[in-house]
Amino acid sequence: MKQPFLEVEAGENMEEEEEETLESPVTLRDQISNLRTMAWEAYKRKQISHWILLVLSSAAMLIAFPASSLLSRVYYANGGTSKWIISWVSVAGWPLTALILLPTYFFCKTSPTPLNLKLTASYIMLGFLSAADNLMYAYAYAYLPASTASLLASASLIFSALFGYVIVKNKVNASMINAIVIITAAMTIIALDSDSDRYGNITDRQYIMGFIWDILGSALHGLIFALSELVFVKLLGRRSFHVVLEQQVMVSLFAFLFTTIGVIANKDFQGMKSEAKTFEGGAASYYQVLIWGAITFQLGVLGGTAVLFLASTVLAGVLNAIRVPLTSIAAVILLHDPMSGFKILSMIITFWGFASYIYGSSSVSKVSSL
Repeated sequence: MKQPFLEVEAGENMEEEEEETLESPVTLRDQISNLRTMAWEAYKRKQISHWILLVLSSAAMLIAFPASSLLSRVYYANGGTSKWIISWVSVAGWPLTALILLPTYFFCKTSPTPLNLKLTASYIMLGFLSAADNLMYAYAYAYLPASTASLLASASLIFSALFGYVIVKNKVNASMINAIVIITAAMTIIALDSDSDRYGNITDRQYIMGFIWDILGSALHGLIFALSELVFVKLLGRRSFHVVLEQQVMVSLFAFLFTTIGVIANKDFQGMKSEAKTFEGGAASYYQVLIWGAITFQLGVLGGTAVLFLASTVLAGVLNAIRVPLTSIAAVILLHDPMSGFKILSMIITFWGFASYIYGSSSVSKVSSL
């Protein structure tokens, strides 16, 4: 006869305990402890080699990409004039990626992805767009400080989100829209501060053209990113490490061929000897800038590809966000770029925009995984 009463009483006690649990606040110490536990569990799930590769890949993104940007500006600051040469340097290091790709077939026991007409045509198209994109950025670095050019290039995030939504049907949430508005505001601030953000030998028209080419290059970069994702979705159907490297090699190869045609047509290979003679620091410095420019750019690409495969697009976005202020700060220290209050404000706002976008991307990923 007493059993129902006992069940009711036990139920009331459980409800009271649940209310106490809900009312008890989560302290900062608890949050830190949870994060440490999650990090340790994630660490134990992977082998030590995984984390070593991830650290090296992250370092490649954070060091190689800024170094490549600075070397492009060093080329122009020390007497270089050819936009085609800098475009060519960006893709001349494609054999490095091929050298990384070849061993994966043996170690991973996989075979090359067979080429068909659609896949080959997509690689040719992406290669042509990449060649055009590199040329646009070359004009930007010819006329803009490296710190400004890198900040403007962060606008590619806006176009990646927009083209991804239109072409690949990626989801967009409020945080990502907020990021687009914030980064657009940062670009506007730089435009308003053009008077204090210019080298003495750059005319008003050249500065404006550099600004325009940088934005157009960012838009094209966003389009290339969306089309590359579409190739994976529609034609490849998988995203393993060696498949990502294959796409990078093929696109870089065709971009290299298109850019080489442009260099030959513009007769810039013949002009390299005279350019090297007048280059500040001599011919040796001239060729070192070009060689290291090619190497650092490819290392950055490899690092980004590896981070996407080993971790996630969110981590790649975080590293890309950190790369922007790193490039700007390095340009101010090493190249004595002008750094006004407006540019500092723009850099902070850009970083804020990246953070908002990363948060939005992680939220979309969580919803998709449910």
